[in-house]
Amino acid sequence: MPLILAATTPGEPEIFASLQGEGVSAGRPSVFVRLSRCNLACVWCDTAYTWRFIGDNRPHRDNCAYERAANQVTLSEQDTAARIAALGGHRLVVTGGEPLLQAPALARMIAALPARSPAMHIEIETNGTVAPPPALDALVQQYNVSPKLAHSGNPAELALPAERLAHWAAEPRAFFKFVIAEPADIAEVLSLAATHAIAHTRIFLMPEGRDSETLRARSRWLAQVCPDHGFNFTDRLHIHLFGDTRGT
Repeated sequence: MPLILAATTPGEPEIFASLQGEGVSAGRPSVFVRLSRCNLACVWCDTAYTWRFIGDNRPHRDNCAYERAANQVTLSEQDTAARIAALGGHRLVVTGGEPLLQAPALARMIAALPARSPAMHIEIETNGTVAPPPALDALVQQYNVSPKLAHSGNPAELALPAERLAHWAAEPRAFFKFVIAEPADIAEVLSLAATHAIAHTRIFLMPEGRDSETLRARSRWLAQVCPDHGFNFTDRLHIHLFGDTRGT
């Protein structure tokens, strides 16, 4: 079964080499593959072209609807693996959309990557609502879990399933990244951390924003809040370097 990828331009899959811009691996050279489709709909999502296609009326603040044919690319697992390998590097970040919606094909694609020394470090970026099946889980070194808070516009019963949060809290390979728009969001993070026994040292708070001006304004107060609770701060390095653009 092929993989369904996002596109940088019509017909061109979003597979690229750059620096990881967020979280515990920020600044590290990485190869990225962005998959299409998502089971959530964040109103501030900066990759709505992976899911908000014409006919999808889930709310988004831009109110843009994308043509599916121009924004999705279907590739075989082997072709995807070959394109990733051609970029070199030893760190693969699989992002989306929600990558775990395509977990079986993703596992086969990763298994098809050529053997390397050292082996490729595999990171999966996920909203935390989908369980990774054993075949994929055995291949992953790191999960970047980003549960969506109330300001995302997603109902809590969809975005914050208790059994999934409990799973990730108990998973030592998982790091948590929460998108923060205003100080009130901190209380929700504290509540989730207490309820699910998530160590604050595994939590990164990231300002919401798609331009440097917004990120810097929110970073000024967020960076002061993090030490008060033992949280980590993460910026969005790729936005400062490249802007809000695909393939970066």
